[in-house]
Amino acid sequence: MDVTFLKPVTDHPGPCATVCADVTHTTENADTELGLRVRALTGQLADQGAPEAVVEAVRSRLTEGDEDGEAGTFRGRAVIVGPGAEVLLDVPLADAPRTETAEWSPLPDAVSVLRALPGRIPHVVVVADRVGADITVATAPGLPVEEKSIDGETHLMRKVQVGGWAHRRFQHNAENVWIHNVQQVIDEIDTVVDRTGARFVLVAGDVRARQIFTDRATPKIQAVLVDMDEGGRAEGADRSVIDQRVEELVAENDAAEQAKVIEQIEAASAHGLAVTGTAQVVEALRKAQVETLVLADEPSGEQLVIGPSPLEIGVGAEDMAALGVTDAVQVPAERALLRAAVGSDAAVVVVPRAAMPDGVPSAAVLRYTDASTPG
Repeated sequence: MDVTFLKPVTDHPGPCATVCADVTHTTENADTELGLRVRALTGQLADQGAPEAVVEAVRSRLTEGDEDGEAGTFRGRAVIVGPGAEVLLDVPLADAPRTETAEWSPLPDAVSVLRALPGRIPHVVVVADRVGADITVATAPGLPVEEKSIDGETHLMRKVQVGGWAHRRFQHNAENVWIHNVQQVIDEIDTVVDRTGARFVLVAGDVRARQIFTDRATPKIQAVLVDMDEGGRAEGADRSVIDQRVEELVAENDAAEQAKVIEQIEAASAHGLAVTGTAQVVEALRKAQVETLVLADEPSGEQLVIGPSPLEIGVGAEDMAALGVTDAVQVPAERALLRAAVGSDAAVVVVPRAAMPDGVPSAAVLRYTDASTPG
């Protein structure tokens, strides 16, 4: 997963407030319930010493959208705020967090946010009719979803029932208009797939529009195309069935990516291009060797020491002394590892702990090896 969106968080010197909250907003008493949850979470921040401005910034972000119902569009929310009340990250979560958290700490808990983020798979959703389509593009966690509508010609949209040569001419003209309109959508999606590396393109909507789309789609689109019978573009149409299918496809692709990276670690290990275990991963990150950092989905309980720079990371005080760092601090291991991965432009994948080689909490696929890399 591309985690460059976390740079504003990991580059910040801290301290920061990290909050993962349940913002479910679907009942009659939702406003009251949300207000109570937010009060409890912000109270925890205040008790831990967070400045009043930080507490207020968190409260504002968690409650905004209540009046027009926007808060009900997702079930969880993650917010990270710096000491000057600057919002470093504010992202929706597909599900309410299993445990709500509010922490004021030297290094923000970006790992918990990463573990809970939805849409970790870039994808495109196309809801088509014979005029055009509504297009939704999810590129990466932490980045806003892109939305666009394409509408073509409406002249002669309906095939008319007349006789003789006129009937055939009108039918032919209407079909040409449909094809022209859908082709505009295809051209746009082809560009989007190329730009985003979308793992799937889900097409829903009008039957004939979908047929034209699938028949005329470029090979690039065909390779990732998923068609579904349900869903429509008309005003007031229920999008929940499309959203549910998207969640299923994201989960399937996420699981496939996890399995692929574990296989990659096993294969790369045979050639010295992978390391496992905290100490070896730390050494590789310090040298910017890591191509992909792999973290278990459960905290390990281990602690590491870090300096002001993301790659100033070590297992103990002696490592910091060797780096010339005199103001090191101790932090949870997975937070230090993620910070170093972001700082060295490495990808990050979170997998179930049981899937990790030998049950280790972290592993890495390397960009290169050197004389000190374990064989």
